[in-house]
Amino acid sequence: MQLGVNVPNFGPGTDPGVLRAWAVVVEDLGFDLLMVSDHVAVTADVAERYPEPFYDPFATLSWLTGVTDGRLRIGTTVLVLPYRHPLLVARMADSLHRLSGGQFVLGVGVGWARQEFDALGVPFAARGRLTDEYLGSIREAWQGRDTAAPPVWIGGHSEAALRRAVKFGDAWHPLRLPIARMRSVLAEHELPGFAPRVALRLTDAPVGDPERPAGVGDLAQVMGDLAELRELGAEAVVLDPYHGDPEETRRYDVAWQALVTVSEHWKAQRKAQS
Repeated sequence: MQLGVNVPNFGPGTDPGVLRAWAVVVEDLGFDLLMVSDHVAVTADVAERYPEPFYDPFATLSWLTGVTDGRLRIGTTVLVLPYRHPLLVARMADSLHRLSGGQFVLGVGVGWARQEFDALGVPFAARGRLTDEYLGSIREAWQGRDTAAPPVWIGGHSEAALRRAVKFGDAWHPLRLPIARMRSVLAEHELPGFAPRVALRLTDAPVGDPERPAGVGDLAQVMGDLAELRELGAEAVVLDPYHGDPEETRRYDVAWQALVTVSEHWKAQRKAQS
């Protein structure tokens, strides 16, 4: 199972130097995958959690690929698919996949920010239908490629999202769910693959909430979550150290320390099992 990191490409503490430092940390700690998020128009509903500056995911990943050694896989978690013409997405994703040596993952979702949809002139109520249509168009555009197409991870956990993952995806990519919820979905559905994004919030004491999201808790709980996700067949797990307060983007050293801790214990766990 690969481990990845969702790097904040937004917020008051983020600039090119910080983004470069994030990439170096992720790479040096031995993680396998670096992913970033997506918004186009940072409307008021978006800005509460993901304020400016917000760096475009394709431009950001292209640049970070050039400042790292090329070992890391890169991807979007998640690109809001209805925001862009599907042939544009197909072209950008294909280009980045080729230029990165086949390292790109296209994670997609339907989106949630109604004001942003309005600003872009995209009907909010049609976002699910548009996502399905666009995924079909992207798959069609990729037919006949001379190399493998980018893997597509489908975000969301509604019944529509699960059907979308089966029809169009290479993996189901749920975001910040409890282990029990993911286990239940996997037991009830025949999905093409499994690559969740989980929170990363280390606490001093165990978290007793039965609805505790995976990745939230003391070190033993978080490492137990990763072990269980591996047993559930996850091909990759993306750790998300951002929890919704834009000021966290100024305190990236806190997130880095959590990543150091998890990385060290993950490596020791794998060594003990080998």
